[in-house]
This record gives sequence, structure tokens and C-alpha cells, in this order.
Amino acid sequence: MNNAALLSSIIKNAIDGIITISNRGIIDTINPSACELFGYEPADVIGKNIKFLMPNPYRDHHDEYIARYQRTGTPHIIGIGREVQGLKKDGTVFPFRLGVSEVRYEDTVIYAGFIHDLTKEKEDEEKIREYAVELEKLVEDRTATLRSMVEALEATKEEVSQSLEKEKELNQLKSRFVSMASHEFRTPLSSVQLSASLIDKYAQNFDNLNISKHVNKIKNSVGNLTGILNDFLSLEKLEAGKTEASLRSFDLVKLAEEITEEMQLVAKQNQTIMYQHTGLGSKVNLDQNLLKNCIINLVANAIKYSGENTFIEFNTEITDTECIITVKDNGIGIPQADQKHLFQPFFRAHNTGNIPGTGLGLNIVARYTSLMNGKVRFESIQNKGTQFTITFANENEN
Repeated sequence: MNNAALLSSIIKNAIDGIITISNRGIIDTINPSACELFGYEPADVIGKNIKFLMPNPYRDHHDEYIARYQRTGTPHIIGIGREVQGLKKDGTVFPFRLGVSEVRYEDTVIYAGFIHDLTKEKEDEEKIREYAVELEKLVEDRTATLRSMVEALEATKEEVSQSLEKEKELNQLKSRFVSMASHEFRTPLSSVQLSASLIDKYAQNFDNLNISKHVNKIKNSVGNLTGILNDFLSLEKLEAGKTEASLRSFDLVKLAEEITEEMQLVAKQNQTIMYQHTGLGSKVNLDQNLLKNCIINLVANAIKYSGENTFIEFNTEITDTECIITVKDNGIGIPQADQKHLFQPFFRAHNTGNIPGTGLGLNIVARYTSLMNGKVRFESIQNKGTQFTITFANENEN
């Protein structure tokens, strides 16, 4: 096969459209892909000015572009490429990426245009934008509803705390709220989280920072709502007497290392969780799930109330008589006046500002620790950090 025949075969079988025009803008050749794209037969377009395949304003300015290039040598599109629009035979306007090359042979100059249809890409981008907007609106609506219910619950708790009858009414309201939250919010929140992850995955090909920003916003909002819901569910089970400690022997160091790895993923920029174990043994006889919840709560608070570029110290120690767990940060600390109320439900220190939280985490930690016959204490200085220490009697043989 000679070179001319090979080139002709390549052009005819090319996936993208290829059109060549003279230096006056007259169509010389058009390959099958371009014919299919514009809806014409070759005989319908060859010999015509290329601008009849363009909608305005491209049509009105095309001849001027060629003349200016031939006069000045300054390209408007030749050798550069850009997104433009084409006009099909049926009048439909569609987007495509156009690359134009100048070809010189002997004493003749022609221009070759390479056309890549962008219709599907543009449709996919629009769908992703619509999905992101819908998901963000859904999360905002769910957030507003949940916040309204939480505020109503807290207001009701204050009003009914003065009498036993009102306390019973509060328990009934809380039970209805927890039951509704468990069924009405868990499934939608899981769906929103899954959909956001899928959008993030599908949007990677478009390299669009705005899409990633909004998807991350959705994921963070879902995470905050899930945390609030989990706190209320844990509190309800505790108050209903449904939570009991199931003591079993397990490896504390292994659990601590897993927690460290998990929490490092949600730490702030350049926050480092440093874990260290002291003691020859690693086995303890406690409720692994309750203890894990306590440690995660304390480490999460250390992350939340500390700044970027800080260290969080997480230590475990097993002696002959005790198992000791400490979490220390260098964050905002707890004001002295607030420290006596720290383990009360719904209480938050006055210096927490706009940092999100329900005020239930430390109450749950204290109650879970008590169920395992342990004690929790803390030391804190405002603006200098806080250290929490949980202590259990060591009843396990190492």
C-alpha cells in the first residue's frame, strides 16, 4: 500500500471527523465520521464554504479569521484548538473540540480541521452538576429538620426537668425522637453518603474542583449529622438501661493501633496522633466496643479542639494492678468555671464557639467507663490543652 492510499484509509476510518478546506474556506474533503456528525452526504458539502456548518457568531466571522491569518500570520484558532459549536443538517447546534492545522504542499495551502464531538461529555457534566445541587439541597433540608428537632428536644428537656411528670413526658418525647431518627434518618443519610461518593468517583475524569468541593461539603455534613444521631442513640440506650458491659479478654495494643490509624484519617492538616504503649503485657478484660467508643470520643475531641500542625498524645499502660489510658492535646482547654459541669449531658464549655458538637460525648464516656467499673478524670488549662485519663483495675493475666 502506497503512502497516499494509507493516508486515505486512515482518514476514512478515523473516529473523529476530519474536514479539509482551501485557503478561501471552500470544503475539499470530508471523512465519513464528519458526515455522520453533521448529517450530510459528501456531495452536499464539498465545494461549499465551511461556514455553512457553523451557527452564528462563528459563521459571520469565519472568512475574516482566514483573511486575517493570511494577512498577519497571527492565528485565531489554527494550531491552537478550542471548543466551538457546529450546525447539523437538521438545525441542531452541538459542541465539539476543533483543532486546525495548516498544510502546505508544493504551491498550495490547505487547512485540515479535526473535530471531536463533546455532546456526551457536556451532558455528563450537566448531570453531575444537577446531582450535586440536588444532593446539597437534600442535605440542607435534612440538616435543618434535625437541628430543629434537637433544639425542640433540648428546650423540652429544660421545661420538664422541674417535675417527675414532665420528666416522663421528656422520656416519651426522646423515645419517639430516637425511634424516628433511627428509621427516618439513617437510611437517607447512608444513601446521601453513597451517592456523594459515587459522584466524586465519576467526576474525577472532569477534573473539576467545584464538584469536588461540593461533594466534600456534602460528605462532611453527612458525617456531622451521623455523629449527632449516634450520640442521641447512645444516650437513649443508656438512660433506658439497654446498655450493659460485656467483659472479654482482648489485645488493647491492637485495638489502640487500629483506632490511631482510623482517627489519623480524619485529623486536621498536619495533626499527628502519637500512640505509645507501656508495659510487658497487652491483654485486658473489658468491653471492647464500649472502650473503643470512649477512646474515639476522646481522640475526636482532641482533634476538634486543637489546631493544625499539632500533636495529640495517646498512651496506654498496663501495670500489675491497673490499665491506664490517656489522651492529651495542646488545644483550647476548658475554662475553670466550666470544668465542674463537663460530664453533664448537653453541656458545652463557653469557649467552644462555632465548633460543632452535641455536648453528649463526655457524658457517654463517663457512663461507659462506669459500666466497666472504671474511672475517668481530666486536667485542663485554658489555651494550653487538656489530658483525659481512664483507669481500670487490671483483672487480666498477661
